[in-house]
Amino acid sequence: MFQIFLAFAVIFGVFATMQLRRNSPTEVLFCVALVIYALFGLIEPKQAWVGFADSGVIAIGGLLVLSAALRSSGVLDAIGRSLLGGVATERGAVGRLAIVVVASSAFLLNTAIVAMLMPLAIGWCRQRHIAPSRILLPLSYLAILGGICTLVGTSTNFVVNGMLRDVAAEIEELAKDGVGGVESPTVRKNTSRLDSQWLLDNQAKLQPMGLTDISWVGIPCALAGALVLVLFGRRLLPNRTELLDSLEEKRREYLVEMLVTQGCILIGKSVEEGGLRHLPGLFLIEIDRDGEVIGPVSPSDRIYENDRLVFTGVVSTIIDLEKIPGLVPAADINYEISSAGAAARSLVEVVLSPTSPLVGSTIRQANFRQHYNAAVVAVHRNGERLPTKIGDIELSAGDTLLLQTQPGFVRSFRNRPDFYLVSSVEDSDSRRHDKLFLAAAITIGLIVWLFLIPTLEILDAPNSLLSPTLAIVTCALAMIVTRCLSIAEARRSLDMPMLLTVGAAIGVGKAIHSCGAAELVAKLIMGIVGNDPYLGLIAIFVLTVCFTEMISNVAVAAMMFYIALGLADQLGVNPQPFVMAITLAASLSFISPIGYQTNLMVMGPGGYRPQDYLRAGLPVSLVVSAIAIVLIPLIWPFS
Repeated sequence: MFQIFLAFAVIFGVFATMQLRRNSPTEVLFCVALVIYALFGLIEPKQAWVGFADSGVIAIGGLLVLSAALRSSGVLDAIGRSLLGGVATERGAVGRLAIVVVASSAFLLNTAIVAMLMPLAIGWCRQRHIAPSRILLPLSYLAILGGICTLVGTSTNFVVNGMLRDVAAEIEELAKDGVGGVESPTVRKNTSRLDSQWLLDNQAKLQPMGLTDISWVGIPCALAGALVLVLFGRRLLPNRTELLDSLEEKRREYLVEMLVTQGCILIGKSVEEGGLRHLPGLFLIEIDRDGEVIGPVSPSDRIYENDRLVFTGVVSTIIDLEKIPGLVPAADINYEISSAGAAARSLVEVVLSPTSPLVGSTIRQANFRQHYNAAVVAVHRNGERLPTKIGDIELSAGDTLLLQTQPGFVRSFRNRPDFYLVSSVEDSDSRRHDKLFLAAAITIGLIVWLFLIPTLEILDAPNSLLSPTLAIVTCALAMIVTRCLSIAEARRSLDMPMLLTVGAAIGVGKAIHSCGAAELVAKLIMGIVGNDPYLGLIAIFVLTVCFTEMISNVAVAAMMFYIALGLADQLGVNPQPFVMAITLAASLSFISPIGYQTNLMVMGPGGYRPQDYLRAGLPVSLVVSAIAIVLIPLIWPFS
């Protein structure tokens, strides 16, 4: 009983920490939880680390490399350039995005697709004078919907499939030994608390998923969700017209702090004489002079050396400020300010990821010069005016930063987990366009290979050709060997925090099951819903959706897997509908910015607030969930 109590206490601690300290690294929390479980005997030490070598984790790593190669070779750019074309209305843009994003997200990593399409969508908004808040959230939602259409669409599906593969292997061993026989040492590591006869009866139904097994429910859900966004998006989405000032000529409002250095042409001039009153889209909030704050600033106030000028302004005008000799970003006064150095630099917009080491530190403490050879020029946060000095701003996940960088910054950092790049003047220059057709051919070859696996099984092909994970890794290595992606870029594309979270979460899920906590939750659900499997399915689906809005989707899938099996065992029914329910539900994060990576990626560029996700995402979540709950038992009956 102590172990069950400890299991719940640790998981509750992880949940509470993630809610109270939003900047807490998810991978560290789950690794700590896994270590505690191993120390107190909830899981055998050898079993604790198996998740890090799970086929699902390896497949996710391969998909990360593949997606990076498609970006590097310009394949995704080519898709993006022809995407919006001559579309003139919001509804038309969302409709066009729905077709392309859902289809591509079914086979490619959705974070890479959103990162590539965001600048395109923002550029379209600039040309049409439409607020980006009307387009970017649908882009994220459509990527999520596309991910549930196939086995390779999202990391969640791979995690569940890997756990199914482990269970299937144990059932095979159990079948060899017989229910009443002496089990071999390799048997029942993960399924020891499940009824042996029930497992044998459902052996055929607890096999790994095929590429399109989930499509029977995923595609109708994706179509319904996309239809809601196309038809009702205008009523659900915020219209942050102030964000029109953030798109080059009209662009996001940033907080900017500039330092007047020796020799600056503004020294001795008034604000009026220096031409700082009439720059479009710019407002001088205050002047910080040796700790004395002058504000509000009048046109007659004079500017002196070492003054810190604090503005709120739009990107195009910030560029004008940078052109004034002797006026430099105050956040990093040691940055190269010579004319030659300035000519070699460029502006890049980045969005901080939740796993960035910068989150929680101030801009001054972050030391961008040392770590990234870049300087922070300006900061934007969810449409808010930041009331503090830029150097003292504590960075948060989702913040949009305008960086002054050396050439090659995009190439070096676009696949690093520190940032989600939003736009860059250099981004298109770093593409390997000569590898575009080769990268596209390798990807098409992978898709064909995955589709042919069921046919190859019937033809009794070698096992090496029947593994989706091996197919993905083979094609990822082909991208590197053919130089569609360099080895250094392939290393940077591996999102280690994500992979660590997935691996640790698999171990945590196994520990929760082996100590009896999952069985207890299953019994509690049965106590509420009785012996009705349909009510049990609804309960497990809703519980998974609620959890996935609070923490990582892959972690929720790993933890809920054995609860789903335990509930099916208690009810004595087919486990397939319960497994499919948690697989789908763990990916349906629409009402929280932290539940899914793409939701966080669009938060800063779109100027979204948490209530925007609730208003726009709740109808999508309700419609998609209702369709899934209706279809799952029809396709995979309980009996």
